Order: sequence, then C-alpha cells, then structure tokens
Amino acid sequence: MELTAALMALKALKESCRVDLYTDSEYVQKGMKEWMPQWKARNWKKVMNADLWQALDIEAALHEITWHWVRGHDGHPENERVDELASQAALNASSAAL
Repeated sequence: MELTAALMALKALKESCRVDLYTDSEYVQKGMKEWMPQWKARNWKKVMNADLWQALDIEAALHEITWHWVRGHDGHPENERVDELASQAALNASSAAL
C-alpha cells in the first residue's frame, strides 16, 4: 500500500513539481533513495513488486522530490491524519462490500 500511495500521489500532479514527499515507510524511502540504482543495474531481478517500483521510478523522474521518513504513530499530525483517512476508507470499503 505504501508504494501505491506514493505512486498515486505523484500521478495526481499535473505538471513537473518540487515535492516534499513524507512517508512512514522506510521501505519506500530507502527504496527510492538507496536501493533503486542497484535494482536497475540488476534489471529488476529479484525485486518484489518490481512493477510498482518501476512505475514509481517513472513518475518520480518527472519531479524534483525530497523523500522524508517520519515515524508512524508517533504524533506527526499529517501522518496521524493520513492514518485516520486510510482507516475510514477501509471501513467504508468493507461496508460497501456487504
């Protein structure tokens, strides 16, 4: 879900932007800042969710992004709000499925 959230956020942008992207996922932040060059060099072999990472790489290339990691469930106001929205969306989806 973290990969999809970052991907959808970048896809929502209509033009090239400077972006401060905050995530509570070290997986996403380190993937984009540290691991991506190695994955590309190995032609994405043995990379879980390679399709999502590749799509995120394409979208990220369109922007100037500063990736920020924040500790989840630690009082960061925006992160807490996102968690609330995600929980509500999950409840709404499960209610609609009934």
